[in-house]
Amino acid sequence: MPPFRPLALLALVVGLLCVAAPATADDDAAPRVVRVGTEGVYPPFTFHDQDTHELTGFDVDVMRAIGEEAGWDVQFVEAPFDSLFPALDSKRIDVIANQVTVNPEREARYLFSTPYTYSHGVIVTSKDTDDITSLADLKGRTTAQTASSNWAQVAQDAGAKVQYVQDFGPGVELLIQGRVDAIVNDNIAVLDYLATSGTDQVKIAGNAGDETLEQALAFRKSDPELQQQADDALATLAEDGTLAKISEKYFGADVTVKEGSRDVDVAASDSRSTPEILQDTAWPMLRGLLKGTIPLTIASFLVGLAIAVAAALARLSSIKVLDQIARVYISIIRGTPLLVQLFIVFYGLPEIGIDLDPYPAAILALSLNVGGYAAEVVRASILSVPRGQYEAATVIGMDYWQSMRRIVLPQATRIAVPPLSNTLLSLIKDTSLASLVLVPELFREAQVTAANTTEYLPLYAMAALYYWVVCYLVTLAQGPLERRLGRYAT
Repeated sequence: MPPFRPLALLALVVGLLCVAAPATADDDAAPRVVRVGTEGVYPPFTFHDQDTHELTGFDVDVMRAIGEEAGWDVQFVEAPFDSLFPALDSKRIDVIANQVTVNPEREARYLFSTPYTYSHGVIVTSKDTDDITSLADLKGRTTAQTASSNWAQVAQDAGAKVQYVQDFGPGVELLIQGRVDAIVNDNIAVLDYLATSGTDQVKIAGNAGDETLEQALAFRKSDPELQQQADDALATLAEDGTLAKISEKYFGADVTVKEGSRDVDVAASDSRSTPEILQDTAWPMLRGLLKGTIPLTIASFLVGLAIAVAAALARLSSIKVLDQIARVYISIIRGTPLLVQLFIVFYGLPEIGIDLDPYPAAILALSLNVGGYAAEVVRASILSVPRGQYEAATVIGMDYWQSMRRIVLPQATRIAVPPLSNTLLSLIKDTSLASLVLVPELFREAQVTAANTTEYLPLYAMAALYYWVVCYLVTLAQGPLERRLGRYAT
């Protein structure tokens, strides 16, 4: 045997021992990563601190305590409530901690921990409404509810017509404006809203029944071990008084037992003035613009433009199969809402084994959308180039691809700039939907602060200003680009 072979074998064995042994130790010592889904806009349960902008709240503190007791590495994932259950189903998160009320419909699909909060429902009306004081009075009236919340079902069972909203705050705005008659929600969340907003435009008109509701952590049916670990941790935290201590911090009462749910004293979760709120939110919104909105726009537009060119050339191809494929693609994209496309890519594809992270998923959906709309713009621009340009290119010996690359596409680009600029401007604004697939961006930052402070008009107006500035800069760049491409004019 040549001498290098035993040396190589010895090196291989030593390498395997060095790698394998520490890896086992690390696996034993490394805590399990548990991704916790929560809104971040539902004070006092889950919201952002007015000074540090860090995620905080009763549910957040409870999950951190459970993680410490169970040995988990807890990582929070923020999303609108209606996105939390799809995120759990698609394995984007491992548990929901957002005051999820236990009911038979949810128990049929999910595992629940031991209840860690008890509450009761209340009916909220405008200050001048005196004929709604019980669930029976809601029959035939309109209420504002979050689509996937337990309270939407309570209102429907009472005979109410439900107007769906993204969270509690916008529902109150509809109530103040007279667009709905009432809201059914958790008494603690309502008390926090009243304390934070200081409004006298709405009131608690009555109880939504006498039932005491139980809130618990929601897990997938396939994670009984995780649920059991949470139950064990909750039992320990209840026994040593940790849960009661966290509850007293936020509510002045122990809502982790049934008797404490009706004696809460909720302080305002945010006490800043409107100018202070705008000043404190300006940087987080700018950060969301720089880290979320602009990168999403650039990546999606470039990829989408490449798809558009390919689809346009396929539409112009003499190969009928390519033409038909391009036609079907364009028809599907232009015939379905962008929001549905985002949900299919992010929440639907994991069911067939395609699991994309939030940013790639958002870029893919936005790019396909851009490609579908821009394909016809590119095709029309190519067809606008005079036929003589093709013939001249052929005369001087250029083949099809050379004439397209050197003669036709440069001229078509000049023609396509104005309509493609409109596509780009639309894309900038469409990125605001990315928060629904767990991507933090500009508008999500506005939503977070608005939900915590109830300052909807000034914060959304400031978000609109950010978008307008970016779109205006893009519009300014359009003129020089058209002039530069004008050299290809014939």
